Amino acid sequence: MKSLKDKLRSLPPRPAAKPVAAAPAPEPDLDFQRQMRDVTPMPADDRVHFVPPRPSPHPKKRPQGMPDARHPQHVGWFEPADNLNHFVRAGMQAATLRKLRAFHWPVCAELDLHGLDRYQAQDRLTVFLHRARRIGQCVRIIHGRGIGSHGEPILKRMTRTWLTHHPDVLAWSDSNDGGALLVLLRTMTD
Repeated sequence: MKSLKDKLRSLPPRPAAKPVAAAPAPEPDLDFQRQMRDVTPMPADDRVHFVPPRPSPHPKKRPQGMPDARHPQHVGWFEPADNLNHFVRAGMQAATLRKLRAFHWPVCAELDLHGLDRYQAQDRLTVFLHRARRIGQCVRIIHGRGIGSHGEPILKRMTRTWLTHHPDVLAWSDSNDGGALLVLLRTMTD
C-alpha cells in the first residue's frame, strides 16, 4: 500500500502558472489645494434661520361637530355607555322600525353567537352579514342576554355597536326577550 507521499510523487508535475500582469498603478491624486484653487469661499452666513413659534399655552377651540376627546366614540373595546334597543340609519323612513318589529320583511337567515368570545363573534357576524345580503333583507342575530357573563353582558352590547357602525345595516330592533335582534340589511341593488 502506497503512502500519501508516494502517491504525490508519482503524479505528473504541474504546468507552470502564467505570470499575472500587474495592475496598472492608479494615477496619483492631485493635491487638494490644487484641486480647489479656483473655488472661492462662501461669504458669512447672512441667511435667516427658521425658528418655529412656540405653541400657545391656551387650548384651541374645537370646531363645531368634532367629537370631544374626553368622550371617545370607539368601536370594539370602548363602546359607548348607552345601550340602545333600536337603531335606524339616517335617511330611512319613519315607519321602518315599526315594520321591522311587525315582521314586514321575512327573516331569511339566523346567526347564534352563544359561546363565542368577542373576536370570534365579530368575525362570524361580519361574514354572516356579507353572505346574508345575497339571500334576503332581514336577518335574526341571537347574542343572548348575558346571564352567563360575570357582570354586564358583553356580546349584547358589542353586537349592537358593531351593527350600528356596519355600512350595510339599515336598522335593527331588539326582540321581545332581549336576547336577539332583528336586522334590516341593505339589498344588493342599493
